[in-house]
Amino acid sequence: MRARPLTLIHDGLVDYDQAMERMTDLVGQRQRDERPDALWLLSHPSVYTIGRRTPLTHLPDPSRGIPVVETGRGGQLTYHGPGQLVGYLIVKLDEGEGIVDYVREVELRLVEALGKLGLPAERRDTPPGSELLTGVWTVETRRKIISIGMRQSRGVTSHGFALNVDGDLTPWNWAVACGMPDVDMTSLKRELGRADMDEVREVVAEAFEAS
Repeated sequence: MRARPLTLIHDGLVDYDQAMERMTDLVGQRQRDERPDALWLLSHPSVYTIGRRTPLTHLPDPSRGIPVVETGRGGQLTYHGPGQLVGYLIVKLDEGEGIVDYVREVELRLVEALGKLGLPAERRDTPPGSELLTGVWTVETRRKIISIGMRQSRGVTSHGFALNVDGDLTPWNWAVACGMPDVDMTSLKRELGRADMDEVREVVAEAFEAS
């Protein structure tokens, strides 16, 4: 994996719609070469986000009270909430490099980060005809711990990943996550019995060469 240093942007809890507005601005600046590649680390209040292919049957019951927002990224339904680390990647791809190539790099960098945090993890290849297995999975318990959904526009990536650190996992059970009815979503705290958001932020930033 070649060196790809990023500028790090740190935030706390940011409303999803506000984050999308800022991300659009960041992407535009990167397309115009007005800023370098960036990793934006933040969290969101509780929200479900859906891709354009998400079936209505995968959505949660509205009585749960968690908003559902359609987004322009790839992938299907994902939950965001406190205790989850979200990373948005605004990166100009090299000539001949596609979004699938970069997503694979993102998976590998996150596998490296989880290893440093003490959790063996892996990316998975998608068998022909199956739902996309994009993301990161635990090796021992075979659970999904990181969701990834990205897109590119005029050669610049947007959206990114969501790593479950120490938040409530219950809302994942109220909908069909990632297009997979049987997926078992997990978190660092569930797997290791402990998790520190500040440490996770630091290790993830290091894995992406972000400072």
